[in-house]
Amino acid sequence: MNKTELEALRKQIDRIDDELVKLLNERAEVVRNIYRIKENSELPAFDPARERKIITRIRKLNRGPLSDQDVESIMHEIFKVYRSLFKPLTIAYFGPAGTFTHQAALHQFGEKNIYTSCRTIEYVFRQVEERNADYGVVPVENSNEGIVTHTLDMFVDSNLKIAAEIIIKIHHCLLSRESTIKKIKKVYSHPQAFAQCKRWIEENLPSAMLIETESTAYAVNLASKKPGTAAIGSSAAAILYKMKIIASNIEDYRGNVTRFLVIGRTDSLPTNDDKTSVMFSVKDRVGALHDMLVPFKKHGINLTRIESRPTKKKAWEYIFFIDFMGHKDDANVRKALKELERNCTFLKILGSYPRGNENDS
Repeated sequence: MNKTELEALRKQIDRIDDELVKLLNERAEVVRNIYRIKENSELPAFDPARERKIITRIRKLNRGPLSDQDVESIMHEIFKVYRSLFKPLTIAYFGPAGTFTHQAALHQFGEKNIYTSCRTIEYVFRQVEERNADYGVVPVENSNEGIVTHTLDMFVDSNLKIAAEIIIKIHHCLLSRESTIKKIKKVYSHPQAFAQCKRWIEENLPSAMLIETESTAYAVNLASKKPGTAAIGSSAAAILYKMKIIASNIEDYRGNVTRFLVIGRTDSLPTNDDKTSVMFSVKDRVGALHDMLVPFKKHGINLTRIESRPTKKKAWEYIFFIDFMGHKDDANVRKALKELERNCTFLKILGSYPRGNENDS
């Protein structure tokens, strides 16, 4: 290819970019009008169902050479910019800045919002309930370490809804002010991070003292002030606290993912690719739980998770949490839930929301 051909192709790029800027601003004007309607009607600014439908439609139109995942990634970035274009959202999240929950919140909502860190999961719920925050982000499940029980417990007395789920691949790093691993005598981190990096620590830092902290971000903050120490945390925390990354991806299992929930005050609409979460309790009798699950099988509904938690009101009395595929407004789901409710002492729908995609993280 000669210089003349190269310049001609660059002019084509410039022309396309000019048109893109024009179209992006045209889209912004339409979004402004939608924002005014939503504000006057008190409709939520964040509409994950609508966003999912847009992506589904655009993927069907895609003929390449961009992959469907490329197109989806671009649209996610567009959503983040336009969603907060005229009024930033306030997002409460569990833990200090630099945690994986903070990372999940930024991944879902983008940089152009107001983020409020909360020391407890309970406080995240309270911030949304009291309308100090539009949405909250809390962890609910890790593929290696299991369920975050306190998040489930909060739904017992809260009327908040699950608006969306975020699935993030977890990559741990060893962060330090030191330039070499040989100088590290102490390592700070959250107990779950230590558990997820146990083998790597045993092989690379067998003599180091392990000190547990309330969060990975707090661990990084501590290590940033003390020579001869390190912390296990995220690459985002390294940037935030100006730490060196001594080793990357030190988790023992590469398939380590964490599921987070976006909690809000309104339900999400159906997208044809949804999950629903419910909680219920049953009378203590033989075969009670089996009977609760029969309606799901009868109506062809795939269960993705079931957990039990003590009610904390009466010994040996439990509340069950179930996630399943489908939306509460789907005909088969409505029938299953109606049959389930007949045999329950208590049933609560926590929310129907678009199914999270690990490839988005």
